[in-house]
Amino acid sequence: MTANRPLALVTGASSGIGADLARELARNGHDLVLVARRADPMRALAEELKQFGATSTVISSDLSKPGAASALAGELQSRGLVVDALINNAGLGAGGRFHESDPVRVSEMLEVNVVALTELTRALLPGMVQRARGRVMFVASTAGFQPGPSMALYCASKAFVLSLGEAIAYELRGTGVTLTVLCPGPTHTEFTDVAKTGSSALFDSPVASVMTSAEVARQGYKALAAGKRVHICGFINKMVAASGRFSPRAISLPVTEAILKAEA
Repeated sequence: MTANRPLALVTGASSGIGADLARELARNGHDLVLVARRADPMRALAEELKQFGATSTVISSDLSKPGAASALAGELQSRGLVVDALINNAGLGAGGRFHESDPVRVSEMLEVNVVALTELTRALLPGMVQRARGRVMFVASTAGFQPGPSMALYCASKAFVLSLGEAIAYELRGTGVTLTVLCPGPTHTEFTDVAKTGSSALFDSPVASVMTSAEVARQGYKALAAGKRVHICGFINKMVAASGRFSPRAISLPVTEAILKAEA
């Protein structure tokens, strides 16, 4: 790694918010470890990041497989890579009713959204605390602020990420290490194509606050650098998150289902 540049690891770095967070980190003086299943887009990104003086290590890892996070932590150790900023961005989603969902997809979502994030953080956080410096980001979602019929598991997994992140952030007070939970709303990325949610009212509503991944990343980096505990992207998304926390379920559940349900 380049001398005097802190090292940031970004999961889900092949596209979307992850790739744009890598750009923000490189622009602000970090070297990178880029982690995702697809290596070719990350190699292209690594070349692009050289314009910012960043050196990048590309590691192909499928975090939907059991044991992938611990294997990744072991590879970092074997290469002597000391991570100063951990960006847990990788995530999977799927629309539809839970009882009709693909069992394989259910397992993959749990592995990526919950298990890999938890295990990788547990592996790298002690070293940061010991060194009394470090930054961690969990990329959650405004979907984590309320149950989500038609995307039940995804919303539940992001509620887990939000809850875990806020609790750990509180535990880290006074250690020199901070944890930031980034909560985007609807964002233009490949995620919507894979999860098949692009035709939902979440993206078509005139009041929807749909952002680009670059804008989410800019806000996310600022929140990370400031050590902010939770950052919700956009005023409308802040209002949506607040309504999800405080609205009666008799109202919020049918409204949320109507918003999340994709057209056939």
